Amino acid sequence: MRRTFFLCLVSAITHCFAIVDASAQSPKRPNVLMIAIDDLNDWVEPLGGHPDVKTPAMARLAERGLTFTNAHCQAPLCNPSRTSLMTGKRPSSTGVYGLAPWIRNVPELASLVTMPQHFHEHGYRTLIGGKIYHGGYGRREGEAESDVWGPPAGVGVRPKRKIIGPTPGGNNPLMDWGTFPHRDEDKGDWAVASWAVDEIKKMPEDQPFFLSVGFFLPHVPCYATQKWFDLYPNDGFAMPPILAGDRDDTPASSWYIHWYLPEPRTSWLEANDQLRPLVRAYLACISFVDSQVARVLDALEQSPFAENTIVVLWSDHGYHLGEKAISGKNSLWTRSTRVPLILAGPGVPVAKKCNQPAELLDLYPTISDLVGIPQADGMEGISLAPQIANPQAPRERPAICTHNAGNHSACDQRWRYIRYADGAEELYDRQTDSEETRNLLFGDSVSQEHRAVADRLAAWLPKADKPLAPGSRHRILEKRQDGFYWEGKRIDPTEKME
Repeated sequence: MRRTFFLCLVSAITHCFAIVDASAQSPKRPNVLMIAIDDLNDWVEPLGGHPDVKTPAMARLAERGLTFTNAHCQAPLCNPSRTSLMTGKRPSSTGVYGLAPWIRNVPELASLVTMPQHFHEHGYRTLIGGKIYHGGYGRREGEAESDVWGPPAGVGVRPKRKIIGPTPGGNNPLMDWGTFPHRDEDKGDWAVASWAVDEIKKMPEDQPFFLSVGFFLPHVPCYATQKWFDLYPNDGFAMPPILAGDRDDTPASSWYIHWYLPEPRTSWLEANDQLRPLVRAYLACISFVDSQVARVLDALEQSPFAENTIVVLWSDHGYHLGEKAISGKNSLWTRSTRVPLILAGPGVPVAKKCNQPAELLDLYPTISDLVGIPQADGMEGISLAPQIANPQAPRERPAICTHNAGNHSACDQRWRYIRYADGAEELYDRQTDSEETRNLLFGDSVSQEHRAVADRLAAWLPKADKPLAPGSRHRILEKRQDGFYWEGKRIDPTEKME
């Protein structure tokens, strides 16, 4: 009995000393600066997605860190993508597929521990400014998502009326682009960057921090001041490769996942002479937001935290600028799923690239590993620590993206496989067809090799898809017994798609 009591006492004392020691050491843990950019595809210098884009700040960050050149989102839509990244759960596991619901409004999901909460539990001071969660989610009084909240995401100043005039799909006020007289300082992203700069300057040095900074642009409306448009003269930038008839070898259900949207189809953009203006405005907005990234990085580099802060930059999904006959996101092709993902700081190699498949889902466990805190329970992502230690380290699991139940893509180093809810399939060899224009599963003469590749990748797809979470709405597609339903209305498969 005495021996048992003595062992328990020693164990308790040891545990207390461990807690004190962990507390004493916690300020030495690396800080985290997480920068999120909305709707940014691979048109950034480190990824080479556009030959003329100018993103010196992101290029500078890549030079001092590791760029994942084959990183993909878990959903090509804001809310499910950010929900997945911040909770470590796939859309197929939560049932969050649309722009609603917010997880705290779903009883089954309300207790999920998000990344900032997990870091808070391990001694971090957490701060969120701009767009990290979708819209205003998480900002409601009483929701303990962060210790400090900065300004919300926003467009900032707007012109008195839409620049491009009425657009199809309800003439949504967000569907606008161009320039008008205003200042960079009038923009929502300027306010977010200014807040982040101020927070870094006054950050206490006795506690590690997890600072999340979310930028709105290049999300529509794509407004930027004239100086950013001047970087891209009308005849001075390349247009994205747009192939006539590119959808001829894709199934009808490839249209259903972006059936009726405010984002104009390519046919409307071309008919209304808006394709080049949209591309120019998107490029201008990318360069503007890059300048705000620069302001935050400069503040960090001039602070006491410069050498002990891990920087993580990501985008929630990509964006089409006319490719595949659409603009916007909401597809399972590379233009929607491929995203910038750059890490820099202590423990991260310098000026390296990794082309192994990576998922935004992996960030939660990866950042936990980098700072030395335990991984949260129930993570569905895989830590990228092996690839950070050795960028050539192989990774077997492909990157999986989901857009509404039953619609998935799987992407490894070479291939992209897509399967829709009705069983229709696509396969692309990205080694020889980087723009994914030739569906190798189309027609009656599919090769055994391509069938085998498709089956191998299909084996990684979710085995079951969670039904729609209560309160699901906005950009919701359902497959029912009598067909597909878009936002509650049955799709007429004979309706014109383009």
